[in-house]
Amino acid sequence: MQIRLIRLDECEALGQITLRAYKNLDGRESLGPYEKQLLDVAARQLDSEVYVAVDNDGNLVGGVTYVPGPERTMSEFQDPDAAGIRMLAVDPQYQGLGAGRALVEACIARARLQHRRRIILHSTPVMTSAQALYQRLGFDSFPELDVWFTDDPYSPSDPLHLIAYTLTL
Repeated sequence: MQIRLIRLDECEALGQITLRAYKNLDGRESLGPYEKQLLDVAARQLDSEVYVAVDNDGNLVGGVTYVPGPERTMSEFQDPDAAGIRMLAVDPQYQGLGAGRALVEACIARARLQHRRRIILHSTPVMTSAQALYQRLGFDSFPELDVWFTDDPYSPSDPLHLIAYTLTL
């Protein structure tokens, strides 16, 4: 498994993988406006760092967005000593083979190289495999940073709970 920065010609494929992985989590037909963000890997790449996992046969199997600091558009945090992880996704047919772990470990290494003190990310209740991975890698839940998302397709009566996790480096 190789982890590297995404190439421009891979943005569309990673967008499709990300959308497929997220839809596979809870079987929703639509993720509302968030679908556009998941698909727009090129915009993420301009703002932050997008890493991909490529298997030994050259297949793109997943990706993640590493947010170097709070000043980035992709940031979901204000902590000046933190970096962030967003939109971790592995193609459902490749899940369980180590790509997700390798992508998160690449982000941890990058944050350490940049002398960040912590990494912040958010997960949803249906992302149980990802949460187990984060916990194995030393992340702790941090309820003070949890978010309840009520925009379409969610609502105040049926919000999406974004569970915060942090890793102290």
